[in-house]
Amino acid sequence: MTILCPLDFSAASAGLVAYAAALAVAMGAELRLLHVCEPQEDPTGQRPDATVFAPCNGRMQALQAAAQEAGVAHVHTGMVRGEAAPAIVAEATRQQADLIVIGAHGQTGLTRFLMGTTAEIVLRTARCATMLVRAPLLDEE
Repeated sequence: MTILCPLDFSAASAGLVAYAAALAVAMGAELRLLHVCEPQEDPTGQRPDATVFAPCNGRMQALQAAAQEAGVAHVHTGMVRGEAAPAIVAEATRQQADLIVIGAHGQTGLTRFLMGTTAEIVLRTARCATMLVRAPLLDEE
C-alpha cells in the first residue's frame, strides 16, 4: 500500500506528516512525501532550473526523518513543479497511490467559491481515496 502526503511547508505540515506516518505504520504502508513548487512569474521569461527546489530540501529531509522516527519503514520524498492540485493528482496516479492524506486549511467564503482549494480539487479529481485532515487536528499533534 502507498500513501501520498502532499506538503506545502506551512505550520501544519509537521502535524500532517505525523498523522500520515501513524496511518502508514498502522497499515504497513509506504509513505511518499510530496512538495509541489508552483510556477512563479519570471520577468525574463526563463524557466528556473533545479535550484528552485534547493530551499525546500532541508524541510523535506526533516519531515522525512520525523516520519522515519515515527516508525515508517519506507519513506520517500519528491518535489515537482506545477499547479498544486493537478500535480498532486498526477503524482498519485504515477506512484499508484492507494490513499492521499492532505491537509485542509479551512478556506471559506468567496475565495473558496471562486478558486476552490487545493484539497477540494484533489478530493474531486483523484482516482484513489483521499483523506482531508483539518488544520485544528494537525495543531494538536
